[in-house]
Order: sequence, then C-alpha cells, then structure tokens
Amino acid sequence: MATQSALINVMQKASIAASRGMLKDFGEVENLQVSRKGPADFVSRADTNAERTIRRELEKARPGWGFLLEEGGVVDGEDPDAPVWVVDPLDGTTNFLHGIPQFAISIAVLEKGPSGAGSITAGTIFDPARNEFFFAEKGKGAFFNERRLRVSGRRHMADSLFSTGIPFLGRGDADDHAHFLRELGNVMAVSSGIRRAGAAALDLAWVAAGRYDGFWERGLSKWDIAAGILLVREAGGFVSDFASRDKALESGDIVAANPTIHAELLKTLRK
Repeated sequence: MATQSALINVMQKASIAASRGMLKDFGEVENLQVSRKGPADFVSRADTNAERTIRRELEKARPGWGFLLEEGGVVDGEDPDAPVWVVDPLDGTTNFLHGIPQFAISIAVLEKGPSGAGSITAGTIFDPARNEFFFAEKGKGAFFNERRLRVSGRRHMADSLFSTGIPFLGRGDADDHAHFLRELGNVMAVSSGIRRAGAAALDLAWVAAGRYDGFWERGLSKWDIAAGILLVREAGGFVSDFASRDKALESGDIVAANPTIHAELLKTLRK
C-alpha cells in the first residue's frame, strides 16, 4: 500500500474538487456552453470551472507558487525560484463534449530553483469517469490508487499495443500529416495494434500502468505531458523525443515505452 505524501494529497484533493462539477457537466453535456478556440480544439465551461477550482485549492495549500495553466497561461510565483504548478484541467475536451468518458485532470510540479531547475518532481493524473488516480514523485515510484505501477514487460513489437494522437491538418501542413501516416503504417505493420483515445495524459498513465506498451505524439503542450512523463519514468519506462534526447517536455514531441520496446519503437518511427 502506498503512503501518499502531503504534496500528493494536495494534488488529489484539488483534482477531486474539480471533478465534481466536471462530472455534473458531463452528465448534461448537451447543455454545455461551448465556444470554439480553433480547429478541433474547444474550450468549455467545464475547462474554465475546473481550472478555477484547481488553482484555488493549490494556492491555498502552497501560497506563492507559480502556475502554468492551459486556459489561464503563466502566473508568476512570489519568488522567481518557486516551483510551478503545471495544470491541464480537462485533457480530452473533445471526448468530453461528445459524451465519451475518456478525459482526465493532470497536475505536475515543475521545479525552478537551482537544485532542481526544469525537473518534474511530482505528477498526478485523475480519471474522474473511472475514479482512477495515478501519481508519482521523483525517486519514489509511480502508483495507481494504492498499487505500485510498473510498465509492461513485453519484449517484442509484435506482441505490443501502442497509442498515439492524430495531428489535425489545421495545426500543420499536409506533409506533417503524410509523415504521421507513414509512421502509423510502420508501427501497424509490426505491432499487435494501435489505439487513438484522444487524451494524451491518460495515454501516458496507461503506459505507466502497462496497459499500453508505448505512446508517441508530436506538438503537445507541457500541461499535456508533464505529469505523464514522470509517471512513465517512475514506473520504469523510458521517455524521449524522436531523436532519443531528454527533450520531450521542451519540444512537445514524445516517445514513451517500456525499456525493452522504446529503442525499437523509435527505430520503427524513423523508417
């Protein structure tokens, strides 16, 4: 049984508080007030309400820390070296708006001080529809509810199941989309399957839990992947960008997998 730290308790409390209104809205999704932000990228009352609740709870518990918020942007802390909360209040908004129960609340802590500058030291991903809480702290392991997480032990691509995110043509050009389709074909040819579930935070949590053997996607934001990166690593997995560098958080281009499959997945994507 995992003993949650005070910090993880704070993050869990904020997630649960935000999820109450979110689940109420999900049950009445046809009445949800929605405005369009861009191609296939929506913002709803559920996003903004959840973000407001999370920020209130986190500020109360850790006054003076900064924020990087999907909807609210950057909020500086009282001290330039103060840690930063990286928050995605509703990852999988399009699923949510279509009544698909595949969405999550993602919160991470990004250190800014000299001793840990740029490192993710804590991360939580909460799936309100399934009541599944994933959490990790740097050097302390990753957990699902109260059970220790380990990435899958599969050793061959042919036995492995992968997840990905399909790029929207409105966010890039046709060449980017064609490149993705070639990657998709490469992985499909040598694996047991690919899933596109529509919530990157949950994809990474499921890699950490061994449900998926790997995940790749380009052009993600820090709030999409910060908590998930730590979860996968603390569960024994590897995370990199497409050049096998530790630059996924900065670039938004990510490849995550169990340690046996990671190199082979990268090789397959590069073909």
